[in-house]
Amino acid sequence: MTAVATSTLHVTKGHGTQNDFVLLDDRSGTIDLSTELVRELADRRGGLGGDGVIRVIGTEHLPEGAAVLAEEPGAQWFMDYRNGDGSVAEMCGNGVRVFAAFLERLGLWDPEQSELALGTRAGVKRVRRVAVPAGIGDDVWYAVDMGRWLLPGGDAASARGADAEVLVVGVDDARPGLSVDLGNPHVVLALQDETELAAADLTRAPQVMPVPPNGTNVELVLPLGEKRATDGTLVGRVRMRVHERGVGETRSCGTGACAAALAVRTWAGAGAPDVWLVEVPGGTVRVTVLPSGHVELAGPAVLVATADVDLSALR
Repeated sequence: MTAVATSTLHVTKGHGTQNDFVLLDDRSGTIDLSTELVRELADRRGGLGGDGVIRVIGTEHLPEGAAVLAEEPGAQWFMDYRNGDGSVAEMCGNGVRVFAAFLERLGLWDPEQSELALGTRAGVKRVRRVAVPAGIGDDVWYAVDMGRWLLPGGDAASARGADAEVLVVGVDDARPGLSVDLGNPHVVLALQDETELAAADLTRAPQVMPVPPNGTNVELVLPLGEKRATDGTLVGRVRMRVHERGVGETRSCGTGACAAALAVRTWAGAGAPDVWLVEVPGGTVRVTVLPSGHVELAGPAVLVATADVDLSALR
């Protein structure tokens, strides 16, 4: 692709449970999305501010797109996601919903007509519009089939409930953690109560042993029990904080919410719910374990502003 020089860049700002992003419409792949530009756009003082930058680009314009189109020829659009530090990321569960809402605004997807198949570096993801659960005050929810999940530690980690140790500043002693893979890496550890959850200092990255070769997201979770919904479904509830690799603590993390629910479900054992409401600082999302071995994430997506950025002012 050929990069086009420009003095201004039109952007949109959006968030999913306050996991926020700068969104770019680059269908033809003409923007030079450098590490430096991503950092400048995501900077909360000198730029627009965001946990990451998401670019809409035609799948055919990226090298990774060939595998996506081989899997699903209808996946016309690719979610090119970058962390706030400029690093390339495989996936972002909240970002997928915001990406879908952005495509809807651009007129590139009609949720009344079909589900959306989109490309990511973690494969094809499928999005649909769903009803907002009773008692939750959001306006619009989208559900994303996040694909297959696995415990990298296998049956042994499942039986022990852990395959790592995690040291978090503000939390006494290293705690056992369970690795969960959702196309990107996570380690989940349980805390005892609200006081411990609040005391954790996530301004510094938790130390995970053994050290993950490509880094990892770390979720601190507090299980809140289970109850029956009005339709009889058994629903678990979890409260979570997260430190995202390449970003720091964020108000929410979609794949992290899935990892948290899957870890607590593993610890609960036989008879545990397949549906979980995960409370994060930015709101609530729903995680559903599907019979196919996939996991679905549902939650809100909000587009809050558009702007024309003076690129010369960023430098």
